[in-house]
Amino acid sequence: MNDYIDVIYYSLGGAMPAIMMLGIILSAFLPSKNKWYKRYFIALFSVLFLCSVLCFLSLIFYGNPKMIKVQKVLYFFEGFFPSLLVIFPTLFLLYSCGENIKKSVIAKVVSVLWAVFFTANVTATFTDAFYYISADNRFIRSSLFALTIVPLLIIMIMNIAALIKWRKKLTKRYFIALLIYLIPMTAALFVHMFVEADLFVVSGMALLALLTYVLILTDNMEQFTRQQLEIANQRAGVMVLQMRPHFICNSMMGIYYLCDQDPQKAKQVILDFTTYLRKNFTALASENTIPFTEELEHTRAYLAVEQAQFEDTLFVDFDTPHTSFCIPPLTLQPIVENAVKHGMSSTSEPIHISVLTRQTETASEIIVEDDGLGFAPADDNEPHIGLNNIRQRLDLMCGGTLTLSPREGGGTSAKVTIPK
Repeated sequence: MNDYIDVIYYSLGGAMPAIMMLGIILSAFLPSKNKWYKRYFIALFSVLFLCSVLCFLSLIFYGNPKMIKVQKVLYFFEGFFPSLLVIFPTLFLLYSCGENIKKSVIAKVVSVLWAVFFTANVTATFTDAFYYISADNRFIRSSLFALTIVPLLIIMIMNIAALIKWRKKLTKRYFIALLIYLIPMTAALFVHMFVEADLFVVSGMALLALLTYVLILTDNMEQFTRQQLEIANQRAGVMVLQMRPHFICNSMMGIYYLCDQDPQKAKQVILDFTTYLRKNFTALASENTIPFTEELEHTRAYLAVEQAQFEDTLFVDFDTPHTSFCIPPLTLQPIVENAVKHGMSSTSEPIHISVLTRQTETASEIIVEDDGLGFAPADDNEPHIGLNNIRQRLDLMCGGTLTLSPREGGGTSAKVTIPK
């Protein structure tokens, strides 16, 4: 039976340092949105690593009369480092709940209780009041040994009470993680007052710390993901704002030329341009996707301004029976604008543009085609910069895509795909 227990002790003693080293590595290199938590877990697993190494060394030297002095030193540090493990939950709880650690009453009481334990631990090293080492280098508890555990046990009970009191300040996962760590750890300390099980206590603390770390890490990763999504949405808004001057300047130039050609018609175009601007500003204020019908109306307003200037050279056909889907604001309009400006600048011949929509089993599609000269997708000019912005917003906001390809018979075809 003793041999069986020795095997368990040596197995745990050898495995724990490796596991705790893994915890240190994970804490140091895995991403976290909060540097304090990263430092906290690095420190926690470092202390656990030292605890497990000390326990393993104590196992090796146990029963060897020649190592009594070394064993005495080991026992002091075996008391010192594990005692720090009851303070770590207090620090974590205070920080996570937004409490001022330096001014916290709980922090001050915990400091006093830990100082009492530390004093008892030092006393135990130089007296036999709490424990002593026999001639054959074996640990023997004295009648007062349990008193050394009492301050630590009180700290753990205070941690649990504070956790319950401040539970609304924590996420559900943080609350569960701390409960998983605190309750078994408190029970282990209570048992340790009456039964010698140093290695089992440290091993239990180590495994519970790993479990707690996993839960908190996943919570941090979820928060990190949400933060990245918010950044992506902000980037989408910035992209829209970057395109606004481009749209407005082109439209204003169209009105400018029309004022010389037909002032009366210019009034109607100004009205159309007002509709365009209203839709444009509404799109800028939108943080989410919008109904396709709104984007379609926006596009028609833009084309009304352009066709007033190029009424003999710009022809547009709409075939949009499918409109019951949403797209990012300023998606169709800049694609059509790109077709108009590129087509009109590349040839003096009339240009025909078609806008059609269709529904497939997996997606909604918008196809914009023109019969201009066409262009190479690798061209690096302003229209393509705008198209790259559209691609990014489609991907970020709805998982959509924009593909450009040569049109059969000449010109360019642009297809927007919005997954269902």
